Amino acid sequence: MKTIFKFIFLFNVSLLMSQNYQSAESVEYDSVNSQWLVANGSSIIADDGEGNLSFFGIGNASHGMEVLGNTLFAVASNAIKGYDLTSEEEVMNLQIPGVSFLNGLTNDGSNTLYVTDFSAGKIYSIDVSDLLNPTFTEIVSNTEGTPNGVLFDEDNNRLLFVTWGNNAKVKVVDLSNNMVSTIITTSLSNIDGIDDDNDGNYYISSWSPARITKYNNDFSVSEIVDTPNLNAPADIGYSKSTDVLGIPMGSSVIFVDLTVLSVTDEDANPFDYLISSNPINELSYLQFSLNDVETVTISIYSSIGKLIKTVVNEEKSTGTHQVLLSELKLSSGIYYSKLSTKSGVSIVKKLMVN
Repeated sequence: MKTIFKFIFLFNVSLLMSQNYQSAESVEYDSVNSQWLVANGSSIIADDGEGNLSFFGIGNASHGMEVLGNTLFAVASNAIKGYDLTSEEEVMNLQIPGVSFLNGLTNDGSNTLYVTDFSAGKIYSIDVSDLLNPTFTEIVSNTEGTPNGVLFDEDNNRLLFVTWGNNAKVKVVDLSNNMVSTIITTSLSNIDGIDDDNDGNYYISSWSPARITKYNNDFSVSEIVDTPNLNAPADIGYSKSTDVLGIPMGSSVIFVDLTVLSVTDEDANPFDYLISSNPINELSYLQFSLNDVETVTISIYSSIGKLIKTVVNEEKSTGTHQVLLSELKLSSGIYYSKLSTKSGVSIVKKLMVN
């Protein structure tokens, strides 16, 4: 398993007194209104990703949420509710008799939701083609484990779900026959959420160790998402329209951009961009070389994606150039330096300060 640094936090949540996170459990991107929606126990909070929070109507969501068309579907204790994304009004309320603890929620992109019953080890399908008369069917009566987050995999006509406990598993439901099998038994404990990106990779959130792990499409390769100070990351949500991963953690929600700041491999470094030395000291500098005259911008970002300073933003001549880092006076931590050019090249290096 290798640690990758392709991810950077862009936003921290600045909480308002009237709207704040107390039990953020699940996040879902609302592309209709370009905002994140967060299940927050007795409320649903709309988050613009930059710390501006507001209540989404008067609805509530305790656990999993899914946007399907113009409707937000949410687990509200032991009911599945639907809310219109435009009016924010409740448009569906489905009670499922006999359930124990509804948790993860996903959809097939059409008219079907799938929800896990964590305590009873069951999975239900829900037909929402008629919001006034939704119907449900128990499709799995025994998952042989505690099913938590769940994801519909259209390409393989299956559900993926993650489980609780030590050596937690990623399991699959073949929707052609509703049979359950195990894809992988991990070394992680208490896996909470699962989602996928535009390239068919999967992300799972675990409590022990508290981290996000990325898997390739057949779960044969895993990589640790380098994120600082996660604490009980819950039901994560990936926005395929913005390539951002939302991570709810009870009293906070953070968002990880998967594309803006990615550390560049040495083999893909046309300007020989380097840091000498690193961890940085009083004599450290950035260096790059140009074969042609080029407009160059170099900026320094904190580990949460905040711009610290732009140290270069001008046209540079051919040859080798150096930029001293001593004047930045950075405190201990992890930073990222990004070199970009007018011609569209972007190179990112990780800075460390002891």
